[in-house]
Amino acid sequence: MFPRIRLAHLVCLLLPLLDGSMPLAAGRGTYFLTVSGENLLLNGSIVKLKGLRCSNSLVSDDETAELIGNLDVFKSYGVNTVTVYVMGSRFGDIKGYQPDGSLNAVITARLARIIEATESRGMIVLVGCLYWSNSRAKEELGHWKQAEASQAIYNTVRWLKENRYTNVLVDPDNEGMACREKGWRIVELIEAGHSANPACLLANNVKGKPPEKADLNIHYGEKTPGKPYAETEGTPENVPYWGEYSKRDGLYDYLNIGVYTAEMKENQKEITRKTLERYQGYVLASTWLQAPPPSGPNMVPGGDGSPGNPGVRWWLEYLRDSLGGPWVPPAPRK
Repeated sequence: MFPRIRLAHLVCLLLPLLDGSMPLAAGRGTYFLTVSGENLLLNGSIVKLKGLRCSNSLVSDDETAELIGNLDVFKSYGVNTVTVYVMGSRFGDIKGYQPDGSLNAVITARLARIIEATESRGMIVLVGCLYWSNSRAKEELGHWKQAEASQAIYNTVRWLKENRYTNVLVDPDNEGMACREKGWRIVELIEAGHSANPACLLANNVKGKPPEKADLNIHYGEKTPGKPYAETEGTPENVPYWGEYSKRDGLYDYLNIGVYTAEMKENQKEITRKTLERYQGYVLASTWLQAPPPSGPNMVPGGDGSPGNPGVRWWLEYLRDSLGGPWVPPAPRK
């Protein structure tokens, strides 16, 4: 008897071939992200992450396809990095992990398409693992202890290694939410990832003294001499962006999606510039990019951030015009 194949699984396998986003023989292992001191290197060349936080892009095949379909557009603005979370982010509720810590095959099929599409363009993917907070993605994971969480990270890094995805870095625990709520230790999550592949870059995104075994620090991670730091969730700092500006009690979605005042835009531009001058990367986070269906996620530039024309094109234009132009990657490895 032949095994039963779910339609969703078949669609995920066929779509990359039908939409042209993945060649029949995907070239893997042509771009390697590594660290050297405080620098990030892509194929041996110093690189600074210039990115978009597309954390809910695995919510559906359509959203995954939309992101892939706009990678060349984003690249033309100077973007070289996208961040994608196996469990999505707030309100996305993507169940990327099974109760036993194994990976959801439908979700990894989407993730594979994104990684392969970015690699063919010389771009980078930050692969996020756990997203806790109030996400419904964890509703079947309440029994997890440190061992199960560590197994999930191990499984993620092993999957990346088995598929020769080397244009990646991994965030085990977004903002340390899971470690903070459950009492888990980030060092054990990082060790689990390294046990699957010592060459994989494991980032620390938890407040407090960073574990020595982290390859770099991001966002909440403390800046440490001798290691790279990148801001991977950059927002305006002159408003409570992830607070009252974008959320309201009882609403399971965002407010002011893709809307920015002139002052907010100028603040974010200035922070982007200063961060890229001093550190190893800046990734824009926006309600425009990560709002849940039906109001998002919006894997397109959008507009000038006004109420009538929401989006992040204004930031992308600044990135291109003031901070280096279109992304030109180093040559791929043969």
